[in-house]
Amino acid sequence: MMVYRKYSKAMYNTALRIVKHSAEAEDIMQECFLKAFTKLDSYEGTSTFGAWLKKIVVNQSINAYNKNIKYQEVSYNDQFKHAADDGVGISSEEEQVNPKVKMILKCMDSLKENYRVALTLHLIEGYDYEELCEILDISYANCRTTISRAKESLRKKMMSYEN
Repeated sequence: MMVYRKYSKAMYNTALRIVKHSAEAEDIMQECFLKAFTKLDSYEGTSTFGAWLKKIVVNQSINAYNKNIKYQEVSYNDQFKHAADDGVGISSEEEQVNPKVKMILKCMDSLKENYRVALTLHLIEGYDYEELCEILDISYANCRTTISRAKESLRKKMMSYEN
């Protein structure tokens, strides 16, 4: 239980940044804890337990996000989205940040999916290029190009947002 308390909020926020839905992020977080505890014997100790768990959460979140995109035929409007998320779940760090950070996160959310995921993992979660290549299953050159283009796209969106 102590391990859950220590890592649950960070793992929830990681999942939420990728899937963008509170209930789904909670489900992913809980599934990942179960998966981690049942496969604890495969933990090699080459990284911290938190890093190992976060990698599980990131992979599971990306899979869930891609699965949802595949089956999503009609997007629902923001009003319904906010009505469906009753705020009963774990509170997000985004609710407690200053307006500049909210603006950056909003601009990040409007990026193309591959840019948003890559930037989130790199800038917010702290993964380096080699780790991103492995997680996203792309080449090193493609990873650097994606991050560079994502940063440029984010800069443009932020400049237009401020004007």
